Amino acid sequence: MSQPFTAIATLIAKAGQQDALEQHLRALLEPTRAEAGCSQYDLHQDLANPQAFYMIEQWSSDEALQAHDASAHIQHFRATAGDLIEHFDLKRLRVVA
Repeated sequence: MSQPFTAIATLIAKAGQQDALEQHLRALLEPTRAEAGCSQYDLHQDLANPQAFYMIEQWSSDEALQAHDASAHIQHFRATAGDLIEHFDLKRLRVVA
């Protein structure tokens, strides 16, 4: 089993789609926070670029994140909100100090 880690998901909305993307992202909060292995799942919006959203996540293991990726709510998000996203990136971080 892997070690706990932080993930930062960056999602950039297509022009004119930031409000719709925000609604879809907000819908992920409650079910994801209830998942085993998730200790943080917080949505942030860039003050300088409102089209940019960041999900700050804490996971207990790689397996917990994999289960999240396979969850029904994430699959639904991908199917319904994928066309709203210009760019997606996921950074996985380990605590150094």
